[in-house]
Amino acid sequence: MYKPSPRIMPKRFAFAVLLIPSLGLTSTLSRSTGQSVNRSIALPVLPGISVLLRDSVHLIRGKRVGLITNQTGRDETGRSSIDLLHEAPGVRLTALFSPEHGIRGDVVGGEHIRSTIDRKTGVPIFSLYGETLVPTARMLDNVDVLVYDIQDVGARMYTYVWTMTLAAEVAKEAGKQFIILDRPNPIRADIVEGGMIEKRYRSFTGLHDVPVRYGLTAGELARYLTGKKLLTARIIVVPMAGYRRSMWWDDTGLDWVKPSPNIREPRTALLYPGISFFEATNVSEGRGTDAPLEQVGARWLTDAAVIARIMNAKQLPGARFTVVTRRVARGEKFGGQTIPMIRVNVTDRDRIRPVEVASHLLREIYLRHSREFKWQEAGIERLSGSRALRNAVEHDEIEELLAHWRGDSAHFRVEAEPYYLYPP
Repeated sequence: MYKPSPRIMPKRFAFAVLLIPSLGLTSTLSRSTGQSVNRSIALPVLPGISVLLRDSVHLIRGKRVGLITNQTGRDETGRSSIDLLHEAPGVRLTALFSPEHGIRGDVVGGEHIRSTIDRKTGVPIFSLYGETLVPTARMLDNVDVLVYDIQDVGARMYTYVWTMTLAAEVAKEAGKQFIILDRPNPIRADIVEGGMIEKRYRSFTGLHDVPVRYGLTAGELARYLTGKKLLTARIIVVPMAGYRRSMWWDDTGLDWVKPSPNIREPRTALLYPGISFFEATNVSEGRGTDAPLEQVGARWLTDAAVIARIMNAKQLPGARFTVVTRRVARGEKFGGQTIPMIRVNVTDRDRIRPVEVASHLLREIYLRHSREFKWQEAGIERLSGSRALRNAVEHDEIEELLAHWRGDSAHFRVEAEPYYLYPP
Protein backbone atom coordinates (compact mmCIF):
# COMPACT_ATOMS: atom_id res chain seq x y z
CA MET A 1 0.00 0.00 0.00
CA TYR A 2 1.26 3.44 -0.88
CA LYS A 3 2.29 5.46 2.16
CA PRO A 4 2.99 9.19 1.75
CA SER A 5 6.63 10.01 2.34
CA PRO A 6 8.22 13.05 3.97
CA ARG A 7 8.67 16.07 1.69
CA ILE A 8 12.42 16.49 1.88
CA MET A 9 13.77 19.16 -0.41
CA PRO A 10 17.44 19.32 -1.35
CA LYS A 11 19.58 22.39 -0.90
CA ARG A 12 21.67 23.72 -3.79
CA PHE A 13 25.36 24.45 -3.46
CA ALA A 14 28.55 24.07 -5.46
CA PHE A 15 29.37 20.56 -6.61
CA ALA A 16 32.22 18.29 -7.57
CA VAL A 17 32.42 14.71 -8.79
CA LEU A 18 35.60 12.68 -9.11
CA LEU A 19 35.53 9.58 -11.27
CA ILE A 20 37.81 6.65 -10.47
CA PRO A 21 38.66 4.76 -13.69
CA SER A 22 37.47 1.16 -13.87
CA LEU A 23 39.19 -1.91 -15.27
CA GLY A 24 38.93 -2.48 -19.00
CA LEU A 25 36.81 -5.63 -19.26
CA THR A 26 34.59 -5.72 -22.32
CA SER A 27 31.75 -7.69 -23.87
CA THR A 28 29.66 -7.38 -27.01
CA LEU A 29 25.86 -7.43 -26.95
CA SER A 30 23.26 -8.48 -29.45
CA ARG A 31 20.82 -5.58 -29.80
CA SER A 32 18.04 -7.85 -31.02
CA THR A 33 18.03 -10.21 -28.03
CA GLY A 34 19.83 -8.26 -25.32
CA GLN A 35 22.00 -11.30 -24.63
CA SER A 36 25.76 -11.11 -24.27
CA VAL A 37 27.71 -12.62 -27.17
CA ASN A 38 31.34 -12.77 -28.33
CA ARG A 39 32.68 -11.81 -24.91
CA SER A 40 36.32 -10.81 -25.17
CA ILE A 41 36.69 -11.39 -21.44
CA ALA A 42 34.28 -13.61 -19.54
CA LEU A 43 31.67 -12.09 -17.29
CA PRO A 44 30.72 -11.38 -14.56
CA VAL A 45 30.80 -7.64 -14.48
CA LEU A 46 32.89 -6.37 -11.57
CA PRO A 47 30.78 -4.13 -9.30
CA GLY A 48 32.23 -0.99 -7.73
CA ILE A 49 33.19 -2.76 -4.50
CA SER A 50 35.54 -5.06 -6.45
CA VAL A 51 37.09 -2.20 -8.40
CA LEU A 52 37.58 -0.25 -5.16
CA LEU A 53 39.42 -3.07 -3.42
CA ARG A 54 41.37 -4.08 -6.51
CA ASP A 55 42.81 -0.76 -7.64
CA SER A 56 41.40 2.12 -5.58
CA VAL A 57 41.68 0.99 -1.96
CA HIS A 58 43.88 4.02 -1.27
CA LEU A 59 40.64 6.01 -1.10
CA ILE A 60 39.74 4.37 2.21
CA ARG A 61 43.03 2.97 3.54
CA GLY A 62 43.83 4.30 6.98
CA LYS A 63 40.39 5.85 7.32
CA ARG A 64 37.32 5.15 9.42
CA VAL A 65 34.67 3.98 6.98
CA GLY A 66 30.90 4.26 7.26
CA LEU A 67 29.00 2.00 4.84
CA ILE A 68 25.44 2.51 3.58
CA THR A 69 24.41 -0.90 2.30
CA ASN A 70 22.06 -3.85 2.51
CA GLN A 71 22.00 -7.49 1.37
CA THR A 72 22.66 -6.44 -2.25
CA GLY A 73 26.05 -4.97 -1.38
CA ARG A 74 28.32 -7.84 -2.45
CA ASP A 75 31.02 -8.65 -4.96
CA GLU A 76 30.76 -10.85 -8.05
CA THR A 77 31.43 -13.98 -5.95
CA GLY A 78 28.65 -13.19 -3.51
CA ARG A 79 30.81 -11.93 -0.64
CA SER A 80 29.22 -9.17 1.44
CA SER A 81 30.66 -5.67 1.12
CA ILE A 82 30.36 -5.44 4.90
CA ASP A 83 32.68 -8.40 5.34
CA LEU A 84 35.02 -7.31 2.54
CA LEU A 85 35.57 -3.87 4.03
CA HIS A 86 35.75 -5.22 7.58
CA GLU A 87 38.53 -7.60 6.53
CA ALA A 88 40.39 -5.23 4.16
CA PRO A 89 43.93 -4.49 5.44
CA GLY A 90 44.34 -0.94 6.64
CA VAL A 91 40.60 -0.20 6.53
CA ARG A 92 38.52 0.44 9.65
CA LEU A 93 34.80 -0.23 9.19
CA THR A 94 33.29 1.77 12.03
CA ALA A 95 29.61 2.27 11.12
CA LEU A 96 26.88 0.70 9.02
CA PHE A 97 23.79 2.53 7.79
CA SER A 98 20.55 0.74 6.99
CA PRO A 99 18.06 2.06 4.36
CA GLU A 100 14.42 1.07 3.82
CA HIS A 101 13.92 -2.72 4.17
CA GLY A 102 16.86 -3.06 6.58
CA ILE A 103 20.50 -4.10 6.37
CA ARG A 104 19.47 -7.63 5.32
CA GLY A 105 16.53 -6.52 3.13
CA ASP A 106 13.87 -8.45 5.04
CA VAL A 107 11.74 -5.61 6.41
CA VAL A 108 8.38 -4.77 4.80
CA GLY A 109 8.30 -1.54 2.79
CA GLY A 110 7.32 1.51 4.82
CA GLU A 111 8.16 -0.13 8.16
CA HIS A 112 10.61 1.80 10.32
CA ILE A 113 14.08 0.31 10.87
CA ARG A 114 15.72 0.18 14.30
CA SER A 115 19.38 0.91 14.99
CA THR A 116 21.29 -2.10 16.29
CA ILE A 117 24.61 -4.01 16.07
CA ASP A 118 25.81 -6.25 13.24
CA ARG A 119 26.25 -9.64 14.90
CA LYS A 120 29.04 -10.84 12.63
CA THR A 121 31.35 -7.83 12.77
CA GLY A 122 30.19 -6.03 15.91
CA VAL A 123 29.89 -2.79 13.92
CA PRO A 124 26.96 -0.52 14.95
CA ILE A 125 24.08 -0.23 12.48
CA PHE A 126 22.31 3.12 12.27
CA SER A 127 18.83 3.30 10.74
CA LEU A 128 18.15 5.67 7.84
CA TYR A 129 14.49 4.70 7.68
CA GLY A 130 13.07 5.56 11.07
CA GLU A 131 13.42 8.74 13.06
CA THR A 132 15.80 10.12 10.43
CA LEU A 133 16.36 9.53 6.73
CA VAL A 134 19.93 10.85 6.79
CA PRO A 135 23.00 10.23 8.97
CA THR A 136 23.14 12.64 11.89
CA ALA A 137 26.28 14.38 13.13
CA ARG A 138 26.43 11.91 16.01
CA MET A 139 26.26 8.95 13.64
CA LEU A 140 29.20 10.36 11.67
CA ASP A 141 31.39 11.13 14.70
CA ASN A 142 33.44 7.98 14.14
CA VAL A 143 33.52 8.21 10.31
CA ASP A 144 36.05 9.80 7.94
CA VAL A 145 34.58 8.58 4.65
CA LEU A 146 31.01 7.52 3.86
CA VAL A 147 30.57 4.76 1.24
CA TYR A 148 27.32 3.90 -0.58
CA ASP A 149 26.90 0.37 -1.99
CA ILE A 150 23.30 -0.68 -2.77
CA GLN A 151 21.67 -2.28 -5.80
CA ASP A 152 19.11 0.05 -7.36
CA VAL A 153 16.21 -0.91 -9.68
CA GLY A 154 16.23 2.12 -11.99
CA ALA A 155 12.88 3.64 -10.91
CA ARG A 156 12.39 7.09 -9.42
CA MET A 157 9.99 5.95 -6.68
CA TYR A 158 12.47 3.40 -5.32
CA THR A 159 13.95 5.13 -2.28
CA TYR A 160 17.55 3.87 -2.21
CA VAL A 161 18.97 6.50 -4.58
CA TRP A 162 17.36 9.24 -2.51
CA THR A 163 19.01 7.81 0.59
CA MET A 164 22.21 8.13 -1.45
CA THR A 165 21.69 11.77 -2.44
CA LEU A 166 20.59 12.90 1.02
CA ALA A 167 23.55 11.14 2.63
CA ALA A 168 25.92 12.75 0.12
CA GLU A 169 24.70 16.21 1.10
CA VAL A 170 25.03 15.46 4.81
CA ALA A 171 28.53 14.09 4.28
CA LYS A 172 29.59 17.31 2.58
CA GLU A 173 28.18 19.44 5.37
CA ALA A 174 30.03 17.28 7.91
CA GLY A 175 33.31 17.50 5.97
CA LYS A 176 33.30 13.79 5.09
CA GLN A 177 34.23 12.25 1.75
CA PHE A 178 31.38 10.44 -0.04
CA ILE A 179 32.05 7.46 -2.33
CA ILE A 180 29.52 5.68 -4.55
CA LEU A 181 30.33 2.09 -5.51
CA ASP A 182 28.41 1.72 -8.76
CA ARG A 183 26.18 -1.22 -9.72
CA PRO A 184 24.15 -2.21 -12.82
CA ASN A 185 20.77 -0.80 -13.69
CA PRO A 186 18.90 -4.13 -13.89
CA ILE A 187 16.35 -2.81 -16.41
CA ARG A 188 18.99 -1.33 -18.74
CA ALA A 189 20.72 2.00 -18.39
CA ASP A 190 19.81 3.12 -21.91
CA ILE A 191 15.99 3.22 -21.78
CA VAL A 192 14.13 6.21 -20.34
CA GLU A 193 10.38 6.33 -19.62
CA GLY A 194 7.80 8.58 -18.07
CA GLY A 195 7.53 12.23 -17.19
CA MET A 196 9.40 14.48 -14.82
CA ILE A 197 8.26 15.40 -11.30
CA GLU A 198 6.82 18.74 -10.29
CA LYS A 199 8.42 20.46 -7.30
CA ARG A 200 5.24 20.34 -5.21
CA TYR A 201 5.08 16.54 -5.48
CA ARG A 202 8.70 15.77 -4.62
CA SER A 203 9.19 13.51 -1.62
CA PHE A 204 11.27 10.52 -0.56
CA THR A 205 9.63 8.58 -3.42
CA GLY A 206 10.91 11.15 -5.91
CA LEU A 207 13.33 13.72 -4.59
CA HIS A 208 14.75 15.19 -7.81
CA ASP A 209 13.41 16.03 -11.25
CA VAL A 210 14.16 12.89 -13.26
CA PRO A 211 11.83 10.58 -15.23
CA VAL A 212 10.08 7.59 -13.64
CA ARG A 213 12.50 5.21 -15.39
CA TYR A 214 15.60 7.35 -15.62
CA GLY A 215 17.93 5.05 -17.55
CA LEU A 216 21.09 5.61 -15.47
CA THR A 217 23.13 3.73 -12.93
CA ALA A 218 23.29 5.16 -9.42
CA GLY A 219 26.73 6.62 -10.14
CA GLU A 220 25.54 8.21 -13.38
CA LEU A 221 22.50 9.62 -11.62
CA ALA A 222 24.73 11.26 -9.01
CA ARG A 223 26.91 12.71 -11.78
CA TYR A 224 23.84 14.10 -13.56
CA LEU A 225 22.40 15.67 -10.40
CA THR A 226 25.66 17.29 -9.40
CA GLY A 227 26.39 18.38 -12.97
CA LYS A 228 23.00 20.09 -13.12
CA LYS A 229 23.61 21.62 -9.67
CA LEU A 230 20.58 19.81 -8.26
CA LEU A 231 22.66 17.97 -5.66
CA THR A 232 25.04 19.35 -3.06
CA ALA A 233 27.95 16.97 -2.93
CA ARG A 234 31.63 16.21 -3.33
CA ILE A 235 31.36 12.70 -4.72
CA ILE A 236 33.78 10.03 -5.87
CA VAL A 237 32.20 7.43 -8.18
CA VAL A 238 33.95 4.08 -8.40
CA PRO A 239 32.50 2.56 -11.61
CA MET A 240 32.04 -1.05 -12.59
CA ALA A 241 34.34 -2.92 -14.92
CA GLY A 242 32.99 -4.73 -17.98
CA TYR A 243 29.58 -3.08 -17.89
CA ARG A 244 27.64 -1.72 -20.86
CA ARG A 245 24.56 0.45 -20.62
CA SER A 246 22.47 -1.86 -22.84
CA MET A 247 22.95 -4.84 -20.53
CA TRP A 248 20.06 -6.60 -18.86
CA TRP A 249 20.75 -8.12 -15.45
CA ASP A 250 21.42 -11.62 -16.78
CA ASP A 251 24.03 -10.18 -19.15
CA THR A 252 26.13 -9.10 -16.16
CA GLY A 253 26.79 -12.61 -14.86
CA LEU A 254 25.95 -11.44 -11.34
CA ASP A 255 23.58 -13.38 -9.10
CA TRP A 256 20.25 -11.70 -8.44
CA VAL A 257 19.67 -10.74 -4.81
CA LYS A 258 16.25 -9.30 -4.01
CA PRO A 259 16.80 -5.57 -3.31
CA SER A 260 13.54 -5.62 -1.33
CA PRO A 261 11.10 -8.42 -0.42
CA ASN A 262 8.73 -7.93 -3.37
CA ILE A 263 11.31 -7.35 -6.13
CA ARG A 264 11.86 -11.08 -6.45
CA GLU A 265 13.15 -11.29 -10.02
CA PRO A 266 14.74 -8.94 -12.59
CA ARG A 267 11.41 -9.25 -14.44
CA THR A 268 9.67 -7.75 -11.40
CA ALA A 269 12.12 -4.85 -11.43
CA LEU A 270 11.27 -4.26 -15.10
CA LEU A 271 7.54 -3.96 -14.41
CA TYR A 272 7.95 -2.01 -11.17
CA PRO A 273 8.20 1.53 -12.69
CA GLY A 274 4.64 1.14 -13.98
CA ILE A 275 2.86 -1.34 -11.73
CA SER A 276 3.92 0.65 -8.66
CA PHE A 277 1.35 3.28 -9.74
CA PHE A 278 -1.30 0.91 -8.40
CA GLU A 279 0.12 1.37 -4.90
CA ALA A 280 -1.66 4.74 -4.92
CA THR A 281 -5.07 3.14 -5.64
CA ASN A 282 -7.40 0.65 -3.99
CA VAL A 283 -6.38 -1.93 -6.63
CA SER A 284 -3.92 -4.57 -5.43
CA GLU A 285 -0.50 -4.36 -7.07
CA GLY A 286 0.00 -8.04 -6.32
CA ARG A 287 1.72 -7.76 -2.94
CA GLY A 288 0.88 -10.83 -0.90
CA THR A 289 0.52 -13.03 -4.00
CA ASP A 290 2.86 -15.32 -5.92
CA ALA A 291 3.83 -12.50 -8.32
CA PRO A 292 3.94 -9.12 -6.60
CA LEU A 293 4.19 -6.13 -8.93
CA GLU A 294 3.44 -8.35 -11.93
CA GLN A 295 -0.34 -8.57 -11.56
CA VAL A 296 -3.12 -6.28 -10.38
CA GLY A 297 -6.60 -7.01 -9.09
CA ALA A 298 -9.48 -6.35 -6.72
CA ARG A 299 -12.42 -8.21 -5.24
CA TRP A 300 -14.72 -6.06 -7.36
CA LEU A 301 -12.76 -6.51 -10.63
CA THR A 302 -15.54 -8.53 -12.25
CA ASP A 303 -14.60 -7.30 -15.74
CA ALA A 304 -11.04 -8.62 -15.54
CA ALA A 305 -11.44 -10.86 -18.61
CA VAL A 306 -12.92 -8.03 -20.68
CA ILE A 307 -10.17 -5.66 -19.63
CA ALA A 308 -7.47 -8.22 -20.48
CA ARG A 309 -8.96 -8.69 -23.96
CA ILE A 310 -9.05 -4.94 -24.53
CA MET A 311 -5.47 -4.55 -23.33
CA ASN A 312 -4.35 -7.31 -25.70
CA ALA A 313 -6.22 -5.64 -28.57
CA LYS A 314 -4.13 -2.51 -28.00
CA GLN A 315 -1.07 -4.57 -29.04
CA LEU A 316 1.23 -2.77 -26.65
CA PRO A 317 4.81 -3.80 -27.50
CA GLY A 318 6.28 -6.60 -25.41
CA ALA A 319 3.22 -7.26 -23.23
CA ARG A 320 0.46 -9.85 -23.06
CA PHE A 321 -2.37 -9.87 -20.51
CA THR A 322 -4.01 -12.90 -18.89
CA VAL A 323 -6.57 -13.35 -16.12
CA VAL A 324 -5.71 -15.29 -12.97
CA THR A 325 -7.31 -15.84 -9.58
CA ARG A 326 -5.09 -15.46 -6.53
CA ARG A 327 -5.43 -15.53 -2.77
CA VAL A 328 -3.82 -12.53 -1.09
CA ALA A 329 -1.86 -12.85 2.14
CA ARG A 330 -3.23 -11.08 5.20
CA GLY A 331 -1.90 -7.60 5.82
CA GLU A 332 -2.13 -6.55 2.17
CA LYS A 333 -4.98 -5.09 0.10
CA PHE A 334 -7.80 -7.69 0.06
CA GLY A 335 -5.76 -9.75 2.50
CA GLY A 336 -7.20 -13.21 3.18
CA GLN A 337 -9.39 -13.03 0.07
CA THR A 338 -9.22 -14.75 -3.31
CA ILE A 339 -9.59 -12.16 -6.05
CA PRO A 340 -9.49 -11.88 -9.87
CA MET A 341 -6.26 -10.39 -11.18
CA ILE A 342 -4.82 -9.30 -14.51
CA ARG A 343 -1.32 -10.64 -15.06
CA VAL A 344 1.18 -8.62 -17.13
CA ASN A 345 3.32 -11.10 -19.08
CA VAL A 346 6.54 -9.80 -20.61
CA THR A 347 6.90 -11.16 -24.14
CA ASP A 348 9.72 -8.86 -25.29
CA ARG A 349 11.71 -7.11 -22.56
CA ASP A 350 13.47 -4.82 -25.04
CA ARG A 351 10.19 -3.42 -26.36
CA ILE A 352 7.89 -3.35 -23.34
CA ARG A 353 7.37 0.05 -21.72
CA PRO A 354 5.95 -0.64 -18.24
CA VAL A 355 4.98 2.99 -17.55
CA GLU A 356 2.83 3.03 -20.66
CA VAL A 357 1.39 -0.41 -19.92
CA ALA A 358 0.34 0.62 -16.42
CA SER A 359 -1.14 3.90 -17.61
CA HIS A 360 -3.38 2.11 -20.12
CA LEU A 361 -4.32 -0.49 -17.52
CA LEU A 362 -5.30 2.17 -14.99
CA ARG A 363 -7.56 3.78 -17.58
CA GLU A 364 -9.34 0.55 -18.54
CA ILE A 365 -9.95 -0.46 -14.92
CA TYR A 366 -11.21 3.02 -14.07
CA LEU A 367 -13.49 3.08 -17.13
CA ARG A 368 -15.28 -0.15 -16.20
CA HIS A 369 -15.23 0.22 -12.43
CA SER A 370 -15.38 3.97 -11.85
CA ARG A 371 -17.64 3.57 -8.82
CA GLU A 372 -15.35 1.10 -7.08
CA PHE A 373 -11.98 2.51 -8.15
CA LYS A 374 -10.39 4.97 -5.70
CA TRP A 375 -7.20 7.04 -5.62
CA GLN A 376 -5.35 7.17 -2.30
CA GLU A 377 -4.69 10.76 -1.22
CA ALA A 378 -2.07 12.45 -3.45
CA GLY A 379 -0.13 9.22 -3.90
CA ILE A 380 -0.43 8.99 -7.67
CA GLU A 381 0.87 12.54 -8.04
CA ARG A 382 3.98 11.71 -6.02
CA LEU A 383 4.57 8.43 -7.85
CA SER A 384 3.90 9.68 -11.39
CA GLY A 385 5.23 13.21 -10.84
CA SER A 386 2.18 15.38 -11.50
CA ARG A 387 -1.60 15.54 -11.60
CA ALA A 388 -1.51 14.64 -15.29
CA LEU A 389 -1.86 10.85 -14.95
CA ARG A 390 -4.90 11.11 -12.68
CA ASN A 391 -6.51 13.54 -15.14
CA ALA A 392 -5.64 11.38 -18.15
CA VAL A 393 -7.14 8.28 -16.54
CA GLU A 394 -10.35 10.09 -15.62
CA HIS A 395 -10.78 11.98 -18.89
CA ASP A 396 -9.57 9.48 -21.52
CA GLU A 397 -6.37 11.35 -22.38
CA ILE A 398 -3.81 8.58 -21.96
CA GLU A 399 -2.40 8.77 -25.49
CA GLU A 400 -1.89 12.52 -25.23
CA LEU A 401 -0.17 12.14 -21.87
CA LEU A 402 2.12 9.38 -23.09
CA ALA A 403 3.14 11.46 -26.10
CA HIS A 404 4.07 14.28 -23.75
CA TRP A 405 6.02 11.93 -21.49
CA ARG A 406 7.94 10.54 -24.47
CA GLY A 407 9.05 14.08 -25.20
CA ASP A 408 10.16 14.53 -21.58
CA SER A 409 12.11 11.28 -21.73
CA ALA A 410 13.82 12.18 -25.01
CA HIS A 411 14.87 15.56 -23.64
CA PHE A 412 16.19 14.02 -20.43
CA ARG A 413 18.20 11.46 -22.39
CA VAL A 414 19.98 14.26 -24.24
CA GLU A 415 20.59 16.18 -21.00
CA ALA A 416 21.95 13.11 -19.21
CA GLU A 417 24.30 11.86 -21.94
CA PRO A 418 27.33 13.95 -20.85
CA TYR A 419 27.27 12.15 -17.50
CA TYR A 420 27.35 8.58 -18.81
CA LEU A 421 30.10 6.33 -17.46
CA TYR A 422 29.75 3.30 -19.74
CA PRO A 423 29.66 2.45 -23.45
CA PRO A 424 26.39 1.45 -25.20
